Amino acid sequence: MAPLGVDGLLVSFGDRLGETANRAALSFRAAVQSAGLQGLAETAASLASVYLRFDPEGFDPAKAEQAVCALLASRDWYGAELPKGRRLWRIPCIFDPALAPQLAEAAQAAGMTVEAAIRSITRTRLRVQTIGFAPGQPYLGELSAEWDIPRQTRLTDRVPVGALCVAIRQMVLFSVSTPTGWRHVGQTAFRAFRPDSDQPFVLRAGDEVLFVPAPAETYPSLCESGPDGGATVEPIA
Repeated sequence: MAPLGVDGLLVSFGDRLGETANRAALSFRAAVQSAGLQGLAETAASLASVYLRFDPEGFDPAKAEQAVCALLASRDWYGAELPKGRRLWRIPCIFDPALAPQLAEAAQAAGMTVEAAIRSITRTRLRVQTIGFAPGQPYLGELSAEWDIPRQTRLTDRVPVGALCVAIRQMVLFSVSTPTGWRHVGQTAFRAFRPDSDQPFVLRAGDEVLFVPAPAETYPSLCESGPDGGATVEPIA
């Protein structure tokens, strides 16, 4: 744990991404939000850390640190249960080369055929590890060790909204159209950022996602079906 700025604390559970570090961050953040810590104004979880911001008026760093330390010591966060209220999303995804232009390149880097790469991606329940980089944009993981492939050395000029991209055992489902160094391996019609909605950030950290293969010819109808792009959602028991 370390101070961050004039009114915050950063609690880190690892110096690199891993399942247990991400689990600890998500579980600890949920516990902090339920604990009613005096003066707590905001929390945010990253891949392996939790940020806590306190109301600067009357903020007592020593008391805040004492309360957070007590909560940290209360259980094994690396083995804690994930927060309640998580959901499983099944999102149709196109893997046709016309809409997934770097799938073959990424599969080769992972030592797989294209068919094996698609099976690997679509059979893995991916956790929303954090939301970041762009509004509502999820980082999803982890894929199997074969997918520990680096980012590109040059940027792709732009990927479309709904692009599914891969690097370093993670996937990103792009919520905006942007340049990226991640390889574009699939395309969805899912809109993770909906600025006109009551809930503009659709996915939440801790949710899980399964990508369901869909034929390329269904993409126009998925786009026309609404911002879910044909996705379904159910509670995780």
